[in-house]
Amino acid sequence: MLTRGMGTLWVEGEISNFVRPASGHWYFTLKDQKAQCRAAMFKGRNNQVGFQPQNGQKVLVRAQVTLYEARGDYQLIVDHLEDAGVGELMRRYEQLKAKLAGEGLFDAALKKEIPPHPKKIALVTSATGAAIRDVLSVIGRRAPHIPVLVFPTPVQGEKAAAQIIQALKQVETSHCDVVLLVRGGGSLEDMWCFNDEALARAIAAFPIPIVSGVGHEIDFCIADFVADLRAPTPSVAAETITPDRNELMQSLDDQVSRLLGQLTLRLDQSRDRLGYLLKSLDQQHPTRQFEQFKLRLTHAVESLLKHSSYQLSQQAYRFKLIQSSLIQLNPKKSIDNYQQQVQRLIIDHQDAVRQKLLLCRHQLSLNSRTLDTLSPLKTLARGFATVSKNEKLVTSIKQLTQGDEIELGLADGKSAATIK
Repeated sequence: MLTRGMGTLWVEGEISNFVRPASGHWYFTLKDQKAQCRAAMFKGRNNQVGFQPQNGQKVLVRAQVTLYEARGDYQLIVDHLEDAGVGELMRRYEQLKAKLAGEGLFDAALKKEIPPHPKKIALVTSATGAAIRDVLSVIGRRAPHIPVLVFPTPVQGEKAAAQIIQALKQVETSHCDVVLLVRGGGSLEDMWCFNDEALARAIAAFPIPIVSGVGHEIDFCIADFVADLRAPTPSVAAETITPDRNELMQSLDDQVSRLLGQLTLRLDQSRDRLGYLLKSLDQQHPTRQFEQFKLRLTHAVESLLKHSSYQLSQQAYRFKLIQSSLIQLNPKKSIDNYQQQVQRLIIDHQDAVRQKLLLCRHQLSLNSRTLDTLSPLKTLARGFATVSKNEKLVTSIKQLTQGDEIELGLADGKSAATIK
């Protein structure tokens, strides 16, 4: 009934009789000058508290009222616990953060560009803290050529914010390019001056870029949000704004090499251009042109002589061809040729006639022998006779009849006879 009737309460008080048994639960008493109340925070909840409560510590708890029936005591069942001082500071921090964000002081458009190669650095920090040693060590290692002006100021306490603002005013006339606003780590109370509204507005309106490096990486303050750049630690802040000497030397060597390469290239190009111009000038010089004209004239004369010689050779060759043709076409030679041909033909004809006569004599001799061999007279000389009737040679008995007058031809003459 108490839980439903009263709901969740926020209670602030001092811890006493704190006990943590083996179960892991926390049991303690919350008290002030007028009253006290038992409280318990179970293991599942107290694991989320970021610190170990101590007797005498002032805390703020969120709890529900219950009745412990075994003893008849009222007690608080706590589900959230925080340091009362820190809780109040965090609420003020969040309120100021929301207010300044609403006014646009955190906008990226207001951030000034950090110079990549500052000529002079302003360092605003405590003169006795570890942060100044870390920053100067980093700058001395990375960029010993950059002068650093230190503007010492308290970075903790109620008056620290106003003193930091006064140090920034001195920086304005120092002709520095960038400002390092740093301090080492600490509790929220120690670094509370960097959550001051007046300091935040002074940083946002400052004409020189400001890099904040307050506390550790997990620490955030209002100065981080209004600064032009936030670094997680003072050392990182120093590294962020200083170029590395070795990288600069390497970059310088690279640039010198590129410059020498470009100069060498330009010299080579200029040398080539000069050579081209000298060659062009030499070619355009009157003596050079005269030599060119002389050379061209000599070449033209040689070409003309060569062409004329060629033409003469061609004409001589054509003349020889025509002369040869005329000689071939001369009638006297043709007549001589014809006479020679006639003589050859006469001789050939005479030879042919002689050959023909010889052939005829030979053939006549052969025919004479053949006729002599086949002559009927030869046959008649051997005792044969020819029978003729009416001057026709009788070759068959059937041509003869009794009483026919025939003529017998013998080797030495002819004789008449009658068929009986």
